[in-house]
Amino acid sequence: MTKSPLLSLPGAVAAEGPDEGVAAHYGDLFREQRTLADGSGFVDLSHRGVVTVSGADRLPWLHLLLTQHVEQLPPGQATEALILSAHGHIEHALYLVDDGTTTWMHVEPGTQGELLAYLESMKFFYRVETADASEQYAVVFLPAGSITQVPAGWAVRETAYGRDVFVPREQLADFAAQAGPPAGVLAYEALRIEAHRPRLGLETDHRTIPHELGWLDSAVHLQKGCYRGQETVARVQNLGRPPRRLVFLHLDGSEVRLPGHGAQVRVAEEGAEGRVVGTVTSSARHWELGPIALAVVKRNTPEHATLLAEDTAATQETIVAP
Repeated sequence: MTKSPLLSLPGAVAAEGPDEGVAAHYGDLFREQRTLADGSGFVDLSHRGVVTVSGADRLPWLHLLLTQHVEQLPPGQATEALILSAHGHIEHALYLVDDGTTTWMHVEPGTQGELLAYLESMKFFYRVETADASEQYAVVFLPAGSITQVPAGWAVRETAYGRDVFVPREQLADFAAQAGPPAGVLAYEALRIEAHRPRLGLETDHRTIPHELGWLDSAVHLQKGCYRGQETVARVQNLGRPPRRLVFLHLDGSEVRLPGHGAQVRVAEEGAEGRVVGTVTSSARHWELGPIALAVVKRNTPEHATLLAEDTAATQETIVAP
């Protein structure tokens, strides 16, 4: 694990867990969230894995492997995609952009090796080259509305939430110096949770399918086939319902401690010893909404029931309809 040079910035406090290696915050969590919400500043995501795919066949080849339709992906158009197991369970989440000659993607920290091994095993006769570019490039997030200029030639993923910039590592400190005030990954995560966006390894486990998390809307193209796990996606979409669903929780603000990843979720009316219906997957303190969380619960959990996240009362907001 490589520590970011931006951990030397004033007030930086190192993150732990999956975001180890970058700053959790720079001394004022709520100010950092407000800064991002206002379209200013940046987030150091240089701990994330960066993978590139080049070669004349890169897009048709990726199209065969991914849940997303990328065969004719226009240069500069951002998308996201999943790689599934043969049984339709989520194995990788990829955030992509193609620059006309190379497809750039960033992935969860530490997952790039396993992803590359899978891609290499599927090359066959296709004219493609894959590479782990994590040592050469770092990801920096600029929020929507940011006026920070990105040098010509750098790969950029522009979405409704902001821009993911693939920065040459030797220029990371200089780019950060002109990108405005820094915000830590805790601020970034709070805004991710607010936007109901799932994250691999937090909202997912070994049996998660895309339908449970709302990833059908952004990362799965239902009119394409020819990828591993597609049969499960089609069967659940056409004939059944996923066993679980993602919900957004407004947590009781009087509680001091946030329920952590894996905390049990129960129906409040059944008491603290009542039926477990799911688990908290991510939680945060939001500058405007207060304490919030994402949770994965059983599909038949009543939509309007008050829940208990560990000992904290929580009201639901539906993300994936039952």
